Amino acid sequence: MSFGERMQARREELGLSRLEVAAMLGVSPSAVSNYEKSISFPKEEVILRLFDCLKTDPNTLFQDSFQAGGQVLTHPERQLLERYRGLSPMGRETVRSVVEALCAYRDDLEASRTEQEPRVIPLYRSPAAAGYAAPVFGEDFDYIPVTDEVPQAAEFAVRIQGDSMAPFIADGSVAYVNRDPLQAGDVGVFCVDGDILCKQYYKDPAGIVYLFSLNRARADADVVFGPTSGRTLACFGRVIMHALPLPGRA
Repeated sequence: MSFGERMQARREELGLSRLEVAAMLGVSPSAVSNYEKSISFPKEEVILRLFDCLKTDPNTLFQDSFQAGGQVLTHPERQLLERYRGLSPMGRETVRSVVEALCAYRDDLEASRTEQEPRVIPLYRSPAAAGYAAPVFGEDFDYIPVTDEVPQAAEFAVRIQGDSMAPFIADGSVAYVNRDPLQAGDVGVFCVDGDILCKQYYKDPAGIVYLFSLNRARADADVVFGPTSGRTLACFGRVIMHALPLPGRA
C-alpha cells in the first residue's frame, strides 16, 4: 500500500472528508486528492501538520517504504519527526519558524552564489628560460576566473616553460599556486638569486636545500645550496598537485 492509499484509509477511518483535511492542512481539497492518488507529495511543513490531522505517526503512514518526496527517510529523520509530534503546539510552531528561517537563509546564500561574479586570480605571463616558471612578479599578468577547472584554493597561476618538470608539469601548461607552507616533496615556485624556478622542494636535517627537477633526465637543472652558500632563496608559493616521491625515494 502506498503513502497515498494509507493516507486515504486513515482519513476515512477517522470519518474526515477531503474538505475537512484540506482546511486543517491549509491546502486545497484538490491537493489532498492528489496526495491520496500519489500524483503529488505534500511539502515538509504540510506533512508535519498531516500527522496531527490524522492523529498518526510517520511509521503508520510510511511503514517500510518510509518515503518523502521520493526519498527514503533515515532513522534520525524518523526520530526527529516523532519528537516533533511530542512537542506542544507552541513548540511545534517554534520548530516550524526555525526551519523556515533556516531554509530562507539557505535559499538566500544559493541565490547570492549564483549572482556573484566568479573569483579571479592573476596568471603571470612574463617569458622565462627553459625549466623556469613564467612569472616575474609585479610584471604583466592576465586575470583568469576560478571555474570548476581551477582549484578553489588557487591564489595565482604561472605558466611553465621548458621540460624540466615534465611529464607532471608539461611545457606551456599552467600551474596553480597557493601560499600554504611547503612540506618535503611539495612543488613550489621559487626565486633563487633572482631567477624564478618551479621545482620540487626538500630540506635535509643538515639544512641543505634541494630543488629538484621532476624530469630526472634534466637533473642538470637541480639546485642545491646550504645555509652558508651566500645564495638567496625565496618561496612564492606551493603548486597545487598530488604528492610526488623525492628522487631516489620512490
